[in-house]
Amino acid sequence: MVDPERYRLALGGLIRDKKPWSLAQLHALPQVSQITRHVCVEGWSAIGKWTGVPFRHFLERVGADLTAKYVGFKCLDDYYTSIDMATALHPQTQLTLMYADRTLPAKYGFPMKLRIPTKLGFKNPKHIAEIYVTNVYPGGYWEDMGYNWFSGL
Repeated sequence: MVDPERYRLALGGLIRDKKPWSLAQLHALPQVSQITRHVCVEGWSAIGKWTGVPFRHFLERVGADLTAKYVGFKCLDDYYTSIDMATALHPQTQLTLMYADRTLPAKYGFPMKLRIPTKLGFKNPKHIAEIYVTNVYPGGYWEDMGYNWFSGL
């Protein structure tokens, strides 16, 4: 279980301001809501209301190198994945903090997940512990087992 008071989002790689972020600081950033479909590689889908920080806004705020190739994610459950910078900057890509107007439940990724409506579900990392920007291909948990890295819709 994650203690919301002690949680800190770590930043690394090609980011100017690498200071850790608390949940309170993330919640203080401008929030947007979107109603989008989550599509699972296993064949099911679901529509929900997700609220959080536009990822582009967050990356600009921390001084990420927006010309870099990749953004990688390390998660509290040892999951990891990465996306290309174009996907990171897409207007619907969001650091999600809430679902259905409530705190994001653990089963959906508390304390935070990256919501990417343009990708299959396994590309939407949950329980994010660290975000880093790099030009070196970082791979991903499922990708390293043969799944398609891009996995876009």
